[in-house]
Amino acid sequence: MGKMATTVVVPGLGSCDFSDLREIKKQLLSVAERSRERGLQHSGKWASELAFALDPLPLSELPAAPMLTEEDARDLDAYTLAKSYFDLKEYDRAAYFLRGCKSQKAYFLYMYSRYLSGEKKKDDETVDSLGPLEKGQVKNEALRELRVELSKKHKAQELDGFGLYLYGVVLRKLDLVKEATDVFVEAAHVLPLHWGAWLELCNLITDKEMLKCLSLPDTWMKEFFLAHIYTELQLIEEALQKYQSLIDAGFSKSTYIISQIAVAYHNIRDIDKALSIFNELRKQDPYRIENMDTFSNLLYVRSMKPELSYLAHNLCEIDKYRVETCCVIGNYYSLRSQHEKAALYFQRALKLNPRYLGAWTLMGHEYMEMKNTSAAIQAYRHAIEVNKRDYRAWYGLGQTYEILKMPFYCLYYYRRAHQLRPNDSRMLVALGECYEKLNQLVEAKKCYWRAYAVGDVEKMALVKLAKLHEQLNESEQAAQCYIKYIQDIYSCGTREEGKALLRQILQLRNQGETSSTEISAPFFLPASLSSNNTPTRRVSPLNLSSVTP
Repeated sequence: MGKMATTVVVPGLGSCDFSDLREIKKQLLSVAERSRERGLQHSGKWASELAFALDPLPLSELPAAPMLTEEDARDLDAYTLAKSYFDLKEYDRAAYFLRGCKSQKAYFLYMYSRYLSGEKKKDDETVDSLGPLEKGQVKNEALRELRVELSKKHKAQELDGFGLYLYGVVLRKLDLVKEATDVFVEAAHVLPLHWGAWLELCNLITDKEMLKCLSLPDTWMKEFFLAHIYTELQLIEEALQKYQSLIDAGFSKSTYIISQIAVAYHNIRDIDKALSIFNELRKQDPYRIENMDTFSNLLYVRSMKPELSYLAHNLCEIDKYRVETCCVIGNYYSLRSQHEKAALYFQRALKLNPRYLGAWTLMGHEYMEMKNTSAAIQAYRHAIEVNKRDYRAWYGLGQTYEILKMPFYCLYYYRRAHQLRPNDSRMLVALGECYEKLNQLVEAKKCYWRAYAVGDVEKMALVKLAKLHEQLNESEQAAQCYIKYIQDIYSCGTREEGKALLRQILQLRNQGETSSTEISAPFFLPASLSSNNTPTRRVSPLNLSSVTP
């Protein structure tokens, strides 16, 4: 097999220029076909959906079929037979008939068949032992052999862009993150049009600093990558700006971009905006199942039972054996407080795909509702194994250890959640409560004030901060916090609560130098805040349905 050629400069591909949309459409159609030939269905679908959003090409401008090499011709019979087996998920059989093939396409399918065979066997074993307290991890036994063989090809520069992608996947599965990152960057340079390599790279980037350090190709595909990674890193403002620029460039009909914008608004809890976009998306693509679990999270948060029930029934009619469908049904039962049934459907989702992040996190929530903390801990840990950026799993672990009255443990997990979501008031309030229990009141005050400053979602921070000031005999500061709280609840229309609080503030100020411990009348608090017990705050899972195999 000949050595890998250097990157070919294709018109319209060597820059972030979107001026020639016809050329971009030709490239998308071409890579969609090349991806399908190699069994990379998700990458092929992504390119096809994006191409569909652009105007049709005249016959004279349709991309020509790629030229066959001598090696392609020699391997054609074996490849055609093996691809039919591959499409039927007979991976070992496909690999058997591809032994000895030398062409790039046939060699990739040979190695990919072996990889997927190992993954399928691993998943089957995982499903057989799947349970809330399942210990240990089942490994893909083919990975080490694949790494050795692909490493030799890589050193000899005999891997094309697809081969580099597969090599990166194998390295990632072996937890060789640095090596995998380098290989995915190389794959993006050699074949910038392959979305799978960009997506895998997204899964390895932990923060904006790491992103800045990567040497990425200057191509229009990079704009889609940046928009996606900004969403994953919770840099929502930057993500929305990127998606808007892509819409302005000519991709206004792209259902992929519309869905990503909806997910972005979901992540910043702009629920009305996200719901509106999802409803519009369903009008444009009524049989779409992708991202519908995220849509159901929004309906859950708003307690929209009829709408969630309709969505669950609708998805069941389309495909009841999709992980997203199972998660939507699980959310429906959870909203009806049927937590055992909800957990059952999340388990079904995991039997269909044990690596589906959302189902692990949601199952953890249900075990929390059922007071099964050990099972919840295991579920959240599985979610973190799938993606360490899932702040909801870290947050859930913090809650479980809070219930177990292990404040040092829950402090660690809440800190991890806060690092991933520094401007999320829920993380800050949870941290403040934890510091209170550890009697670190100064740190607790900082957390509550910061929670208020970033926009207190649950309207808890100011009251908690006021109570702390009272404990420290800081009456004036406590009064100021109550006044700010009154202004907030007045703006929300809860006037009676505000009037009651105002009376208590006047009483507090009249105490003068009197210690707060001498105040006979208890301070009014909303019912949700009057208990010392931390309520279980369900946080919906990240949308990561786009994680490649």
